[in-house]
Amino acid sequence: MLARDSDFVELDGPPAFDYGEKVVSRKNVRNDGTFGGKELGDLLVKKGDVGYVKSIGSFLQQFYIYGIDFVDRGYVVGMKGRELRSLDRIAADDADVPGEVIGGLAESMEATA
Repeated sequence: MLARDSDFVELDGPPAFDYGEKVVSRKNVRNDGTFGGKELGDLLVKKGDVGYVKSIGSFLQQFYIYGIDFVDRGYVVGMKGRELRSLDRIAADDADVPGEVIGGLAESMEATA
């Protein structure tokens, strides 16, 4: 049995972000071992890094996962909506979310190029 973050099923509604939308990371993201070419625990994304929504998928049949192309870093990292804030629209909740994410669900562009 898989543990879920909550009973809320985000997939019941539309994605929070659109393809090509400019977003900023609300948290630091470290490699949990799913990002090839980086060591476990390496910092993948810093809070405040800017990227663009490249893909929209799902995780655990519960959450949207947004593939964010962090152009300055040269790779795509999978992130949940709550870890992102739109720079293309005014966010309803502009509160800062402190903390760090251990995860990534990421892919290296070098590995796919």
